[in-house]
Amino acid sequence: MDKIIIFDTTLRDGEQAPGASLNAKEKLEIARQLVRLGADVIEAGFPISSPGDFASVKEIATKIKGAAICGLARAIKKDIDAAYNAIKPAKSGRIHVFLATSKIHMQYKLKKAEGEILRLTEEMVKYARKRMGDIQFSPEDASRTEKDFLYKVIETAINSGATTINIPDTVGYAEPEEFGVLINDIMNNVPNVNKAVIAVHCHNDLGLAVANSLAAVRNGARQVECTINGIGERAGNASMEEIVMAIKTRRDLFSNVSTAINTKEIYKASRMVSKLTGFVVAPNKAIVGGNAFRHESGIHQDGVLKKRTTYEIIDPNDVGFTGEGLVLGKHSGRHAFKQRLETLGIKLNDIELDKAFSRFKVLADKKKTVYDEDLISIVEDEFRKVSEIWQLDSLQISSGTNITPKACVKLKSKGKFFVSSSSGDGPVDACYKAIDKITKVKGELLDYSIQAVTRGKDALGEVSIKIRAKNQEVAGRGASTDILEASAKAYLNAINRVLSKSSKSTGLTL
Repeated sequence: MDKIIIFDTTLRDGEQAPGASLNAKEKLEIARQLVRLGADVIEAGFPISSPGDFASVKEIATKIKGAAICGLARAIKKDIDAAYNAIKPAKSGRIHVFLATSKIHMQYKLKKAEGEILRLTEEMVKYARKRMGDIQFSPEDASRTEKDFLYKVIETAINSGATTINIPDTVGYAEPEEFGVLINDIMNNVPNVNKAVIAVHCHNDLGLAVANSLAAVRNGARQVECTINGIGERAGNASMEEIVMAIKTRRDLFSNVSTAINTKEIYKASRMVSKLTGFVVAPNKAIVGGNAFRHESGIHQDGVLKKRTTYEIIDPNDVGFTGEGLVLGKHSGRHAFKQRLETLGIKLNDIELDKAFSRFKVLADKKKTVYDEDLISIVEDEFRKVSEIWQLDSLQISSGTNITPKACVKLKSKGKFFVSSSSGDGPVDACYKAIDKITKVKGELLDYSIQAVTRGKDALGEVSIKIRAKNQEVAGRGASTDILEASAKAYLNAINRVLSKSSKSTGLTL
């Protein structure tokens, strides 16, 4: 079985995405995660581009073990010198030299003829090879380069000492069948091709970067350049996680190749890159999106509960996915609802389950996602009424422009009345702080939402909240035509749940 070398360029091409700039500390953190992930080569940056990038590449080369460290260079001596000086501390280093070969690039960008390109290829690859044994050469815009000329450039680069030849689809122009044929033609028309590894670097301008990379692998490429989350210039690069999991999942098509990636580190790497670059991962992103392994449809949930592979071709654990796979919402079915209750330790008979499920459906129409605390609240309201240890008697709020909000709350408990006042960042905050003073329970507000239950200016509003108190997370609800009163009732409802649970010797029993 051939090994597919995973060449990760998150720290070079990925960082070139507008807005994705990383500092040296952040680059080092990502590099360490890439080693844990199992990347074979880490392209740490473009050393000549700035003093900061040079220093960052050098630090990674000095501190990172377990992967080859690569620096990018144009086919210019000063670029190659900078790359060499930056990566020479690495235990295993590589210089990546690139030179455009397509007619449009030669004519308008480089203003050079084919003969000049061949001469530069030979000279600069030889120059780099004198400094380091591992040299990668890329004919930029290879997918738009005339094939006969491309073969000559590749042959020249290999004869000059290149150990890896990377074929870039620089502007994401190719389509899978076409790109696969290109790789196959290179394998069959470059006489010395067996002396180098053929690699590919695909961009996603037409959404085909991963498909093109996989087509290349099937036609003989043995190194794939990619990035975490597919970040990169313009529409991005081929997504590492998608390539790796496609090869692992479709063994029927890729039975002769494998990667050294520890797939259980994929999700962690994705979240790290997202956090440090500020690029949010789309919920529907393959492999690492928040919804990649989550199901709300009742039909899908029922299938997954009976046999995971009915709707999941990848085991979420294989990529380190953490979280609840079955999302309860308005599309969820009775089977998923019952299963989640049982996971929470709640067992209901058929009649109770029907009543609770009806309540759940009503709530799901109001909320996008129904949390575990909501389910507990539904069951408690329907079958185990929460003891009203504290009741709201009256509420007075003073608030306005340029006025510090203040609240005076009067509560009732066991026939006695208690009054307290407090200020806050807003009227709701002031109200909750006053309640905290009376109940001696300090709640941390985790979620707050309000829904109009009826129509009109005097509509009844229902406030739903989620708080953390006494090491518990509970939900609370309150309704009133006054949203501040509804907010106070919801908070007291949650506080009463906390106190009711705390008074039991063994948690929630239903």
